[in-house]
Amino acid sequence: MKYVIVIPDGCADEPQQSLDGLTPLQAAKLPAMDRLAAEGTVGTANNTPSEYPAGSEVANLCLLGYDPHQYFTGRAPLEAAAQGIKLDQRDWAIRCNLVTITDQTMIDFTADHVSTEEADALLKSAQEALQSPAGREAYGDIVDCLNFVTGVSYRNLLIFRGSEAMPAPFSPETRSTAPHDLTDLPVTDAFPRGPGSDLLVRLMSDSADLFADHPVNAARVEAGLKPVTHLWLWGLGGAPDLPTFQQRYDVRGAMITAVDLLRGIAALAGWDRIEVEGATGYLDTDYAGKGAAAVQALADYDVVCVHIEAPDEASHEGRVEAKIEALEHIDQHIVAPLHDALRDQGPYRMLVLPDHPTFCRTKKHTHGVVPLVIAGEGINADAAKTFDEVAAAESDLSFPKGWDMMDHFMGRS
Repeated sequence: MKYVIVIPDGCADEPQQSLDGLTPLQAAKLPAMDRLAAEGTVGTANNTPSEYPAGSEVANLCLLGYDPHQYFTGRAPLEAAAQGIKLDQRDWAIRCNLVTITDQTMIDFTADHVSTEEADALLKSAQEALQSPAGREAYGDIVDCLNFVTGVSYRNLLIFRGSEAMPAPFSPETRSTAPHDLTDLPVTDAFPRGPGSDLLVRLMSDSADLFADHPVNAARVEAGLKPVTHLWLWGLGGAPDLPTFQQRYDVRGAMITAVDLLRGIAALAGWDRIEVEGATGYLDTDYAGKGAAAVQALADYDVVCVHIEAPDEASHEGRVEAKIEALEHIDQHIVAPLHDALRDQGPYRMLVLPDHPTFCRTKKHTHGVVPLVIAGEGINADAAKTFDEVAAAESDLSFPKGWDMMDHFMGRS
Protein backbone atom coordinates (compact mmCIF):
# COMPACT_ATOMS: atom_id res chain seq x y z
CA MET A 1 0.00 0.00 0.00
CA LYS A 2 1.22 3.47 -0.92
CA TYR A 3 0.14 6.60 0.95
CA VAL A 4 0.33 10.17 -0.36
CA ILE A 5 -0.37 13.31 1.66
CA VAL A 6 -0.68 16.73 -0.01
CA ILE A 7 -0.71 19.77 2.28
CA PRO A 8 -1.76 23.01 0.52
CA ASP A 9 -0.77 25.25 3.42
CA GLY A 10 -3.42 27.72 4.59
CA CYS A 11 -5.71 27.11 1.63
CA ALA A 12 -8.95 27.03 3.66
CA ASP A 13 -10.63 30.43 3.71
CA GLU A 14 -13.95 32.24 4.07
CA PRO A 15 -16.36 33.44 1.34
CA GLN A 16 -14.93 36.37 -0.59
CA GLN A 17 -16.96 39.35 -1.69
CA SER A 18 -14.73 39.67 -4.74
CA LEU A 19 -15.65 36.08 -5.69
CA ASP A 20 -19.42 36.58 -5.33
CA GLY A 21 -19.47 34.76 -2.01
CA LEU A 22 -17.27 31.83 -3.00
CA THR A 23 -14.14 30.73 -1.17
CA PRO A 24 -10.87 30.51 -3.13
CA LEU A 25 -11.22 26.70 -3.11
CA GLN A 26 -14.69 27.00 -4.63
CA ALA A 27 -13.61 29.57 -7.21
CA ALA A 28 -10.49 27.71 -8.34
CA LYS A 29 -10.63 25.18 -11.16
CA LEU A 30 -9.53 21.98 -9.39
CA PRO A 31 -10.46 18.97 -11.54
CA ALA A 32 -7.96 16.62 -9.86
CA MET A 33 -9.06 17.43 -6.32
CA ASP A 34 -12.69 17.23 -7.38
CA ARG A 35 -12.03 13.81 -8.91
CA LEU A 36 -10.61 12.68 -5.57
CA ALA A 37 -13.76 13.99 -3.88
CA ALA A 38 -16.01 12.14 -6.33
CA GLU A 39 -14.09 8.87 -5.90
CA GLY A 40 -13.55 9.15 -2.15
CA THR A 41 -14.91 10.99 0.85
CA VAL A 42 -14.62 14.55 2.10
CA GLY A 43 -14.75 15.73 5.68
CA THR A 44 -13.28 18.16 8.16
CA ALA A 45 -10.46 18.23 10.71
CA ASN A 46 -9.58 20.71 13.41
CA ASN A 47 -5.80 20.95 13.56
CA THR A 48 -5.72 24.14 15.64
CA PRO A 49 -6.87 23.52 19.24
CA SER A 50 -8.13 26.77 20.75
CA GLU A 51 -5.58 26.70 23.56
CA TYR A 52 -2.69 26.89 21.06
CA PRO A 53 -1.71 29.48 18.43
CA ALA A 54 -3.46 28.92 15.11
CA GLY A 55 -0.16 28.38 13.36
CA SER A 56 1.50 25.84 11.12
CA GLU A 57 3.67 24.49 13.92
CA VAL A 58 0.74 23.04 15.90
CA ALA A 59 -1.44 22.41 12.86
CA ASN A 60 1.08 20.27 10.98
CA LEU A 61 1.92 18.24 14.07
CA CYS A 62 -1.81 17.56 14.46
CA LEU A 63 -2.22 16.76 10.78
CA LEU A 64 0.53 14.15 10.96
CA GLY A 65 -1.01 12.52 14.01
CA TYR A 66 0.93 14.07 16.91
CA ASP A 67 -1.15 15.32 19.84
CA PRO A 68 0.28 18.80 20.59
CA HIS A 69 -0.61 18.46 24.26
CA GLN A 70 1.96 15.69 24.40
CA TYR A 71 4.55 16.65 21.79
CA PHE A 72 4.52 20.40 21.09
CA THR A 73 7.19 22.50 22.80
CA GLY A 74 7.38 25.43 20.36
CA ARG A 75 7.88 26.24 16.69
CA ALA A 76 11.57 27.04 16.80
CA PRO A 77 12.68 23.60 18.08
CA LEU A 78 11.01 22.04 15.04
CA GLU A 79 12.91 24.37 12.73
CA ALA A 80 16.14 23.66 14.62
CA ALA A 81 15.66 19.97 13.83
CA ALA A 82 15.47 20.88 10.14
CA GLN A 83 18.99 22.27 10.36
CA GLY A 84 20.28 19.26 12.25
CA ILE A 85 20.63 21.25 15.46
CA LYS A 86 20.32 18.96 18.46
CA LEU A 87 18.83 20.52 21.57
CA ASP A 88 19.74 19.18 24.98
CA GLN A 89 17.38 19.42 27.91
CA ARG A 90 18.74 22.79 29.06
CA ASP A 91 18.67 24.31 25.55
CA TRP A 92 16.03 26.48 23.90
CA ALA A 93 15.44 27.45 20.27
CA ILE A 94 13.86 30.79 19.39
CA ARG A 95 12.52 31.75 15.96
CA CYS A 96 14.19 34.91 14.69
CA ASN A 97 12.39 36.77 11.90
CA LEU A 98 13.94 39.71 10.10
CA VAL A 99 11.11 42.21 9.77
CA THR A 100 10.21 45.75 8.77
CA ILE A 101 8.53 47.82 11.47
CA THR A 102 7.66 51.46 10.85
CA ASP A 103 6.04 53.75 13.40
CA GLN A 104 5.45 50.72 15.66
CA THR A 105 3.49 48.94 12.88
CA MET A 106 4.47 45.58 11.35
CA ILE A 107 4.82 46.63 7.74
CA ASP A 108 6.36 43.38 6.46
CA PHE A 109 7.12 40.23 8.46
CA THR A 110 9.48 39.09 5.66
CA ALA A 111 11.36 42.41 5.26
CA ASP A 112 10.57 42.31 1.54
CA HIS A 113 11.72 38.68 1.42
CA VAL A 114 15.25 39.54 2.49
CA SER A 115 17.78 37.25 0.85
CA THR A 116 19.57 34.53 2.79
CA GLU A 117 22.91 36.23 2.09
CA GLU A 118 21.62 39.52 3.50
CA ALA A 119 20.14 37.75 6.51
CA ASP A 120 23.47 36.04 7.19
CA ALA A 121 25.33 39.36 7.15
CA LEU A 122 22.83 41.00 9.51
CA LEU A 123 22.87 38.09 11.95
CA LYS A 124 26.66 37.98 11.95
CA SER A 125 26.60 41.67 12.94
CA ALA A 126 24.12 40.88 15.72
CA GLN A 127 26.36 38.07 17.00
CA GLU A 128 29.44 40.28 16.89
CA ALA A 129 27.60 43.03 18.77
CA LEU A 130 26.69 40.58 21.54
CA GLN A 131 30.26 39.32 21.83
CA SER A 132 31.81 42.81 21.81
CA PRO A 133 32.95 44.48 25.03
CA ALA A 134 29.91 46.74 24.91
CA GLY A 135 27.62 43.74 24.46
CA ARG A 136 29.17 41.86 27.36
CA GLU A 137 28.88 44.93 29.55
CA ALA A 138 25.21 45.31 28.63
CA TYR A 139 24.11 41.66 28.79
CA GLY A 140 26.67 39.92 30.99
CA ASP A 141 27.87 36.33 30.67
CA ILE A 142 24.55 35.23 29.15
CA VAL A 143 25.92 36.30 25.75
CA ASP A 144 28.00 33.10 25.73
CA CYS A 145 24.72 31.12 25.64
CA LEU A 146 23.30 32.94 22.60
CA ASN A 147 23.99 31.93 19.01
CA PHE A 148 22.22 33.28 15.92
CA VAL A 149 21.75 30.68 13.17
CA THR A 150 20.99 31.70 9.60
CA GLY A 151 18.11 29.84 8.00
CA VAL A 152 16.41 30.79 4.73
CA SER A 153 15.53 34.39 3.93
CA TYR A 154 13.69 36.00 6.83
CA ARG A 155 13.30 32.69 8.72
CA ASN A 156 16.19 32.27 11.16
CA LEU A 157 16.94 31.04 14.68
CA LEU A 158 18.48 32.08 17.96
CA ILE A 159 19.76 29.14 20.02
CA PHE A 160 20.17 29.38 23.79
CA ARG A 161 22.65 26.79 25.09
CA GLY A 162 21.89 26.45 28.78
CA SER A 163 23.97 24.91 31.51
CA GLU A 164 23.74 24.22 35.21
CA ALA A 165 25.60 27.46 35.84
CA MET A 166 23.53 29.46 33.32
CA PRO A 167 20.03 27.98 32.99
CA ALA A 168 17.65 29.38 30.40
CA PRO A 169 15.42 32.13 31.82
CA PHE A 170 12.43 30.93 29.75
CA SER A 171 9.60 28.60 30.66
CA PRO A 172 6.44 27.20 29.02
CA GLU A 173 4.71 30.31 30.37
CA THR A 174 6.83 32.59 28.16
CA ARG A 175 4.51 34.04 25.53
CA SER A 176 5.32 35.48 22.10
CA THR A 177 3.46 36.59 18.99
CA ALA A 178 4.04 35.41 15.42
CA PRO A 179 4.92 38.41 13.24
CA HIS A 180 2.77 37.16 10.37
CA ASP A 181 -0.23 37.64 12.66
CA LEU A 182 0.67 41.31 13.06
CA THR A 183 0.70 42.40 9.41
CA ASP A 184 -0.35 46.06 9.22
CA LEU A 185 -1.03 46.06 12.97
CA PRO A 186 0.64 47.86 15.90
CA VAL A 187 3.35 45.86 17.65
CA THR A 188 3.33 47.88 20.87
CA ASP A 189 1.45 45.26 22.88
CA ALA A 190 2.78 42.24 20.99
CA PHE A 191 6.27 41.91 22.45
CA PRO A 192 7.17 38.73 24.38
CA ARG A 193 5.85 38.40 27.91
CA GLY A 194 6.57 36.16 30.87
CA PRO A 195 9.79 34.49 32.07
CA GLY A 196 12.83 35.59 30.09
CA SER A 197 10.87 38.08 28.01
CA ASP A 198 13.00 40.99 29.20
CA LEU A 199 16.01 39.44 27.42
CA LEU A 200 14.05 38.88 24.20
CA VAL A 201 12.56 42.37 24.19
CA ARG A 202 15.97 43.93 24.79
CA LEU A 203 17.51 41.99 21.89
CA MET A 204 14.66 43.05 19.64
CA SER A 205 14.90 46.69 20.65
CA ASP A 206 18.69 46.83 20.38
CA SER A 207 18.55 45.37 16.88
CA ALA A 208 16.85 48.54 15.63
CA ASP A 209 19.94 50.63 16.43
CA LEU A 210 22.29 47.97 15.08
CA PHE A 211 20.48 47.66 11.73
CA ALA A 212 19.66 51.35 11.20
CA ASP A 213 22.86 52.20 9.33
CA HIS A 214 23.90 48.69 8.30
CA PRO A 215 25.41 48.40 4.80
CA VAL A 216 22.87 45.70 3.92
CA ASN A 217 20.03 48.13 4.55
CA ALA A 218 21.74 50.96 2.72
CA ALA A 219 21.97 48.73 -0.36
CA ARG A 220 18.37 47.56 0.01
CA VAL A 221 17.00 51.08 0.25
CA GLU A 222 19.10 52.08 -2.76
CA ALA A 223 17.51 49.17 -4.67
CA GLY A 224 13.99 50.26 -3.65
CA LEU A 225 13.51 47.45 -1.13
CA LYS A 226 12.27 47.67 2.43
CA PRO A 227 15.02 47.73 5.06
CA VAL A 228 15.34 45.14 7.81
CA THR A 229 14.53 47.22 10.88
CA HIS A 230 14.34 44.63 13.68
CA LEU A 231 14.81 41.10 14.86
CA TRP A 232 11.48 39.62 15.93
CA LEU A 233 11.87 36.78 18.44
CA TRP A 234 9.05 34.28 18.97
CA GLY A 235 8.01 30.62 18.86
CA LEU A 236 10.53 29.54 21.48
CA GLY A 237 10.66 26.13 23.10
CA GLY A 238 12.77 23.34 24.49
CA ALA A 239 13.78 19.99 23.03
CA PRO A 240 10.87 17.97 21.52
CA ASP A 241 10.64 14.17 21.68
CA LEU A 242 8.47 12.57 18.98
CA PRO A 243 8.05 8.88 18.16
CA THR A 244 8.91 8.24 14.52
CA PHE A 245 6.36 7.37 11.84
CA GLN A 246 8.14 4.04 11.44
CA GLN A 247 7.53 3.26 15.11
CA ARG A 248 3.88 4.24 14.83
CA TYR A 249 2.86 2.76 11.49
CA ASP A 250 5.76 0.58 10.29
CA VAL A 251 6.14 2.56 7.05
CA ARG A 252 9.00 4.48 5.47
CA GLY A 253 8.26 8.11 4.62
CA ALA A 254 9.61 11.14 2.77
CA MET A 255 8.79 14.85 2.90
CA ILE A 256 8.96 17.34 0.03
CA THR A 257 8.83 20.94 1.23
CA ALA A 258 10.69 24.24 1.00
CA VAL A 259 9.88 25.26 4.59
CA ASP A 260 12.16 24.53 7.54
CA LEU A 261 9.22 23.90 9.89
CA LEU A 262 8.07 20.94 7.81
CA ARG A 263 11.64 19.78 7.26
CA GLY A 264 12.04 19.75 11.04
CA ILE A 265 8.85 17.82 11.69
CA ALA A 266 9.94 15.33 9.02
CA ALA A 267 13.34 14.92 10.66
CA LEU A 268 11.77 14.28 14.06
CA ALA A 269 9.26 11.87 12.47
CA GLY A 270 12.15 9.90 10.95
CA TRP A 271 11.29 10.76 7.35
CA ASP A 272 13.82 11.42 4.62
CA ARG A 273 13.66 14.87 3.07
CA ILE A 274 13.70 15.31 -0.70
CA GLU A 275 14.94 18.71 -1.84
CA VAL A 276 13.59 20.06 -5.13
CA GLU A 277 15.57 22.67 -7.03
CA GLY A 278 13.33 25.68 -7.59
CA ALA A 279 11.12 25.00 -4.57
CA THR A 280 11.01 28.38 -2.82
CA GLY A 281 8.28 28.27 -0.19
CA TYR A 282 6.63 31.16 -2.05
CA LEU A 283 4.26 31.77 -4.95
CA ASP A 284 7.03 31.27 -7.50
CA THR A 285 7.83 27.73 -6.33
CA ASP A 286 8.38 24.96 -8.87
CA TYR A 287 5.06 23.13 -8.57
CA ALA A 288 5.83 20.74 -11.45
CA GLY A 289 9.23 19.93 -9.96
CA LYS A 290 7.61 19.02 -6.65
CA GLY A 291 5.03 16.87 -8.39
CA ALA A 292 7.64 15.03 -10.45
CA ALA A 293 9.84 14.42 -7.40
CA ALA A 294 6.86 13.04 -5.47
CA VAL A 295 5.92 10.66 -8.29
CA GLN A 296 9.51 9.43 -8.46
CA ALA A 297 9.61 8.95 -4.66
CA LEU A 298 6.72 6.49 -4.79
CA ALA A 299 9.15 3.82 -5.95
CA ASP A 300 11.22 4.08 -2.75
CA TYR A 301 8.82 5.11 0.02
CA ASP A 302 5.57 3.90 1.55
CA VAL A 303 4.45 7.44 2.47
CA VAL A 304 5.17 10.55 0.40
CA CYS A 305 4.13 13.93 1.79
CA VAL A 306 4.18 17.11 -0.32
CA HIS A 307 3.80 20.45 1.45
CA ILE A 308 3.19 23.63 -0.54
CA GLU A 309 3.48 27.00 1.23
CA ALA A 310 2.21 29.17 -1.64
CA PRO A 311 -1.52 29.44 -0.71
CA ASP A 312 -0.56 30.57 2.79
CA GLU A 313 1.84 33.20 1.45
CA ALA A 314 -0.88 34.55 -0.87
CA SER A 315 -3.25 34.78 2.10
CA HIS A 316 -0.71 36.66 4.21
CA GLU A 317 -0.48 39.18 1.39
CA GLY A 318 -4.27 39.39 1.02
CA ARG A 319 -4.08 38.33 -2.64
CA VAL A 320 -7.18 36.28 -3.46
CA GLU A 321 -6.38 35.78 -7.15
CA ALA A 322 -2.83 34.68 -6.34
CA LYS A 323 -4.25 32.14 -3.89
CA ILE A 324 -6.55 30.76 -6.58
CA GLU A 325 -3.65 30.56 -9.03
CA ALA A 326 -1.52 28.69 -6.49
CA LEU A 327 -4.32 26.19 -5.83
CA GLU A 328 -4.75 25.56 -9.55
CA HIS A 329 -1.01 24.93 -9.94
CA ILE A 330 -1.12 22.47 -7.02
CA ASP A 331 -4.07 20.68 -8.60
CA GLN A 332 -2.52 20.47 -12.06
CA HIS A 333 1.12 19.81 -11.25
CA ILE A 334 1.00 17.88 -7.96
CA VAL A 335 -2.37 16.30 -7.20
CA ALA A 336 -3.17 15.17 -10.77
CA PRO A 337 0.15 13.42 -11.59
CA LEU A 338 0.35 11.83 -8.15
CA HIS A 339 -3.19 10.45 -8.37
CA ASP A 340 -2.53 9.09 -11.85
CA ALA A 341 0.70 7.45 -10.70
CA LEU A 342 -0.97 5.91 -7.68
CA ARG A 343 -3.80 4.45 -9.75
CA ASP A 344 -1.26 2.77 -12.03
CA GLN A 345 0.90 1.13 -9.34
CA GLY A 346 -1.49 -0.76 -7.06
CA PRO A 347 -3.34 -0.24 -3.75
CA TYR A 348 -3.09 3.31 -2.40
CA ARG A 349 -4.65 5.98 -0.27
CA MET A 350 -4.37 9.69 -1.03
CA LEU A 351 -5.12 12.60 1.29
CA VAL A 352 -5.39 16.32 0.54
CA LEU A 353 -5.63 18.40 3.70
CA PRO A 354 -4.50 21.93 4.58
CA ASP A 355 -3.05 22.51 8.01
CA HIS A 356 -5.15 25.53 9.07
CA PRO A 357 -7.30 28.28 7.53
CA THR A 358 -5.57 31.50 6.53
CA PHE A 359 -7.97 34.30 5.67
CA CYS A 360 -7.09 36.70 2.87
CA ARG A 361 -9.24 39.32 4.61
CA THR A 362 -7.23 39.32 7.84
CA LYS A 363 -3.93 38.03 6.36
CA LYS A 364 -3.70 35.74 9.39
CA HIS A 365 -3.78 32.09 10.37
CA THR A 366 -7.01 31.34 12.18
CA HIS A 367 -8.53 28.60 14.30
CA GLY A 368 -11.24 26.43 12.82
CA VAL A 369 -11.83 23.31 10.76
CA VAL A 370 -10.34 22.66 7.35
CA PRO A 371 -11.66 20.45 4.54
CA LEU A 372 -10.07 17.11 3.73
CA VAL A 373 -10.49 14.50 1.05
CA ILE A 374 -9.38 10.86 1.21
CA ALA A 375 -9.57 8.46 -1.71
CA GLY A 376 -8.26 4.99 -2.45
CA GLU A 377 -8.25 1.49 -1.01
CA GLY A 378 -11.17 0.83 1.34
CA ILE A 379 -12.61 4.35 1.05
CA ASN A 380 -16.23 4.43 -0.04
CA ALA A 381 -17.43 7.32 -2.15
CA ASP A 382 -19.84 9.72 -0.48
CA ALA A 383 -22.18 12.29 -2.01
CA ALA A 384 -19.55 15.02 -2.38
CA LYS A 385 -18.38 15.94 -5.88
CA THR A 386 -16.08 18.85 -5.05
CA PHE A 387 -13.28 19.56 -2.60
CA ASP A 388 -14.06 22.75 -0.72
CA GLU A 389 -15.23 24.08 2.64
CA VAL A 390 -18.93 23.87 1.86
CA ALA A 391 -18.88 20.26 0.61
CA ALA A 392 -16.77 19.22 3.59
CA ALA A 393 -19.11 20.88 6.09
CA GLU A 394 -21.98 18.72 4.82
CA SER A 395 -20.07 15.50 5.52
CA ASP A 396 -20.42 13.27 8.58
CA LEU A 397 -16.65 12.57 8.55
CA SER A 398 -15.16 14.86 11.18
CA PHE A 399 -12.05 14.90 13.35
CA PRO A 400 -12.53 17.46 16.17
CA LYS A 401 -9.13 16.33 17.43
CA GLY A 402 -7.10 16.63 14.26
CA TRP A 403 -4.39 14.27 15.46
CA ASP A 404 -6.91 11.38 15.29
CA MET A 405 -7.22 11.74 11.51
CA MET A 406 -3.89 10.10 10.67
CA ASP A 407 -4.90 6.79 12.29
CA HIS A 408 -8.00 6.84 10.09
CA PHE A 409 -6.01 7.60 6.95
CA MET A 410 -3.45 4.92 7.68
CA GLY A 411 -6.20 2.36 8.31
CA ARG A 412 -5.56 2.00 12.02
CA SER A 413 -9.03 3.05 13.17
